[in-house]
Amino acid sequence: MTKSGDHGAAEAQDGHSCCAPSTSRAEAADNHPTTVAAGPAVKSEASPEFSFDFVTASGPFDMGDPFGDGHPADGEGPRHRVDLTEFEIATTSVTNDDFARFVADTGFVTTAERLGTSAVFAMLLETNPGARAHVLGQAPGVPWWVEVSGANWAAPEGPGSTIDNRRDHPVVHISWDDAQAYCAWSGTRLPSEAEWELAARGGLKGRRYPWGNRLLNDGEWNCNIWQGEFPRTNTLDDGFIGTAPARHFAPNGLGLFNTVGNVWEWCADWFARDYYQHSPQSDPRGPDTGDKRIMRGGSFLCHDSYCNRYRVAARSSNTPDSSASNIGFRVVRGAL
Repeated sequence: MTKSGDHGAAEAQDGHSCCAPSTSRAEAADNHPTTVAAGPAVKSEASPEFSFDFVTASGPFDMGDPFGDGHPADGEGPRHRVDLTEFEIATTSVTNDDFARFVADTGFVTTAERLGTSAVFAMLLETNPGARAHVLGQAPGVPWWVEVSGANWAAPEGPGSTIDNRRDHPVVHISWDDAQAYCAWSGTRLPSEAEWELAARGGLKGRRYPWGNRLLNDGEWNCNIWQGEFPRTNTLDDGFIGTAPARHFAPNGLGLFNTVGNVWEWCADWFARDYYQHSPQSDPRGPDTGDKRIMRGGSFLCHDSYCNRYRVAARSSNTPDSSASNIGFRVVRGAL
C-alpha cells in the first residue's frame, strides 16, 4: 500500500491523496490472488429506488480557491469563471442501503472484494478488535492506515464488521470503477469536478465552506472531520469517529448534505495540477487522460494540522482502483 505524502504531516500537506491511501492494486493482486469474478454492471430494468432526492443546479460561478488556502500540488488556482449547463445532483452521497440494492440486483463484486483487501483507518479497528488478525501491513510513515484482508463495503473494518447499524451512512471502500458500475445500473453518472464544486457551494460565492467562512457556528460543528490531535486523539466533538449518516448536519443552500467532511466523493474527471490554467469556460470535463481521478470534499479524517481539504475549493485525487474506509461517491443525472 502506498500513499502520496507518506512521511508525516508536513509532507502530507502536499500529497494528492491526503487522508486516503492509494493502493497498488497490481501488487495486491499478486500477493492476494482471488478467484471471485466481477459482477455485471448493467442498467436496471426498473427505476432504482434511491435514498436521496435530486436537485437542479446550473452555472455560472467562480471556481477555485479565493483565499490561497490550497496546497500547491493540488492546483486549486487560478480562480476562474465556469458556465455549467443545468444538471441534477443527489442530495446525499450513495448510502449503504443504495449500494446494497445495486448488488442484490446485479451480483456486482467490488474491487476490494475481488482483490480481498482494502485500506482501513487503524483507529476504527477498535470497534472490531477481531479484524486485527486480518491486518496485512501498514504504509510507511502513515501508521494510521492499515491494509485489512476482507475489508470491503459490506464489512468496513474487515471480517466481523457489518453495515447493519449504518445503513443510512455513505457506502465506503468504493473504487472509481465501482462507482462507475453503480452509475451504469442506476442511469446516473459521476459529477464533473466543476459540477461538484458548484453544487457543494450551495449558492454562496467565494466562501471556504458550504455554510460560510467560519468552520464553527456558535461553537457548533457543521461537518464530520477530526477534532483533537491527529492521528492520536479524536475528541469526537462532532460525535463521530468514522462516518456519519448521509443526512447528518444541516444541508447547504441547494439542499445537499455533507459536501465537505464525512467521505471523499469521486468525480468523473482525470486529475491534472495545471488544468485550471487552460480549462474551457463552458462545461469543463477535465483532462483527456491521466492516471488519477478527482476526489472532492475531504473526509472524517481531515484535520487542519494534516489536511485542510474539507473546503469546497479543495482538490485531491486517487487511482481509479483504490478503495478505503473514507471513500464514497455522489451521483448526478442530466446533460454534460
